[in-house]
Amino acid sequence: MYAIVDIETTGGHAAGNGITEIAIVLHDGHGVEGRYHTLINPGQSIPRYIVSLTGITNEMVATAPGFEEIAPTIYNLLEGRIFVAHNVNFDYSFLKHHLANAGLDLSLKKLCTVRLARKVFPGLPSYSLGNLCRSLEIPVEDRHRALGDTMATVQLFERILQADVGSVVKEMLKGRNGDQYLPPHLPADQVNSLPHVPGVYYFLNQKQQILYVGKATNLHKRVKSHFSNNDGGKRKQEMMRQIYQVSYRTTPSELMALVLESQEIRRIWPPFNRSQKKFHQQYGLYAFTDQKGYHRLIIEKTRKNLPAIYTFNLIHEGQGLLRKISQLAEIPLDQNGRTWSIDMTTEHYNSRIRAALHTIQASLPSFILLEENEQVHHEQVVYLIEKGRFYGMGVVKDRKRFPTSIDEWKSLLEPCPDNDYVRGLIYQYAMKKPHCKIDFDQGT
Repeated sequence: MYAIVDIETTGGHAAGNGITEIAIVLHDGHGVEGRYHTLINPGQSIPRYIVSLTGITNEMVATAPGFEEIAPTIYNLLEGRIFVAHNVNFDYSFLKHHLANAGLDLSLKKLCTVRLARKVFPGLPSYSLGNLCRSLEIPVEDRHRALGDTMATVQLFERILQADVGSVVKEMLKGRNGDQYLPPHLPADQVNSLPHVPGVYYFLNQKQQILYVGKATNLHKRVKSHFSNNDGGKRKQEMMRQIYQVSYRTTPSELMALVLESQEIRRIWPPFNRSQKKFHQQYGLYAFTDQKGYHRLIIEKTRKNLPAIYTFNLIHEGQGLLRKISQLAEIPLDQNGRTWSIDMTTEHYNSRIRAALHTIQASLPSFILLEENEQVHHEQVVYLIEKGRFYGMGVVKDRKRFPTSIDEWKSLLEPCPDNDYVRGLIYQYAMKKPHCKIDFDQGT
């Protein structure tokens, strides 16, 4: 009925690492039916820290079979059984990945003894295999070796079965139980109690540090979807090991969730967020004063510590704006695309540049974007763009008269950091739903 498994590996994720040892104990729920154990040549060097942890050296596995040689045996032993392991998603992800490389598709129900022990033996100080065995007085021999850890897990599993008066194992095996796919240290009730509304969620580690920030149209479904597969990649497996908690903030709409997610990523820079860390405009319009006191304008790649007057994703967009400023100021550009003066005093030249920039800035759009609060009737979600930049957002009650000036709107909204990504979201939404947009006359 059960296959209780432990493996030793060259590293923490299946896609880039090999298996050095495997032990499988077949169990019928009452006692051991049989066992299988072998060293495996991983086809790569074993790192020193792994050698120090497990005692398995490159010399020990040099003459051991490669995984493909024993893949059919492993597959046959596991097939038709319930896969049991301590932190089951780790072992399962490795075996599924390497069996797939050997042309075999592993698809089994799983039981995690970490999650089972949390439910059957609540309140213990730690649920790592070593600490659990100490708490339950289970003897462990040959720790951090596949056979020793598997035999300890066998005894732990038998103790769980004996103490399982609430049918925890039976419940875990019902259908496609989502708890089985969760990170081993993340309490299932935190995920199951998430609301079915838009918002932003945070994965935290044991020290309450934020690992990842995401947005959702449905917090409950989105968070569960993170753990719905056994991706063997390094990033997924490392994050799964570190997650201890999930927290969240609800929002009245998906758009506000997108905006808040962007702001939180840029405020926190969590280690497992990648997409928006790479998103930034490539080019900027910069101003500098040369040795003679002339204000010069130039398009260059954006710099981290130097704010640009405007930013652009494509260089020709910036060059187009610079040409427009040049025409408005009636000042030519030099061969490097910078503003230049010919027989003009610094005062005259600089006043023309300032006037042209003011004209350009005054022509940038100012508008309010309104959308219905998806959760509370008679409320509107509001976003303010002022002179082309994102000012802030908030929620206001329906009223007979909306404010008519930007300053009135500002008094109702929370100021927020402006960035290119958020600005793009709001402009895109405004294009899709022009009836939700209230434009302001220039200068109001």
